[in-house]
Amino acid sequence: MKVFILCGGFGTRLNDEGKIKAKPMVKIGKEPILMHIIKIFYQQNFKEFIFCLGYKSETVIDYFLKENRKKIKIIKKSNNNIKFNYVSNKLNFIGNLILTGKKTGTGGRLLKSYKLLNLKEDFLMTYGDGLSNVNIKKLIKFHYKNKAEVTLTAVRPNQRYGVLKLINNKVKYFDNSNKKTDVYINGGFFVISKNAIEKIKNEKIYWEKEPLTYYLKIKKLYAFKHEGFWKSLDTLKDK
Repeated sequence: MKVFILCGGFGTRLNDEGKIKAKPMVKIGKEPILMHIIKIFYQQNFKEFIFCLGYKSETVIDYFLKENRKKIKIIKKSNNNIKFNYVSNKLNFIGNLILTGKKTGTGGRLLKSYKLLNLKEDFLMTYGDGLSNVNIKKLIKFHYKNKAEVTLTAVRPNQRYGVLKLINNKVKYFDNSNKKTDVYINGGFFVISKNAIEKIKNEKIYWEKEPLTYYLKIKKLYAFKHEGFWKSLDTLKDK
């Protein structure tokens, strides 16, 4: 299965870093978060990636084609796509750098990339700012077992602040442990049926709105519960 990674969002809450580079290029340790995401899939034997570029797309392109030029072999190059082979001591994968537009919706990025590559297959998708130790093969097995059209990975975020329980303006309970909440959120790491592309009507569509709402209504949207590690990069504190 091919892996789509949405790399086009604005890192508005990352101060100067979010202004000078694409969010997936923000470094976690010595490498951009994008490379950590690639490794999550690669270590589970998924080796073809589609990078859906938007804001500051040149920073992603330069990372691969300039900073890592000795590891890159260009396979195909067109106006909107650069297909390459990345080879190092630890990695050997195919990448597609696809320009999907600065103001394109998340669904629109998928639509443009899928059509440009002329695909007719189910695929994996995640966001360019989230890390997890989710078992991808179990996720896929869950998707097909339930005959789902779309499966997302449901995760429990940490509470950022202390939780209070109030009765008549008096504090009756206080917990500042930042433990996991009892609420699940969309953690990315999707399995998506080829049929779902038809529900993305134009490039302005956000994947999280009309398409997911449609599959929710027809009861074909499933959640794979992941209780392990998950973290998203939204702010400098998260970094």
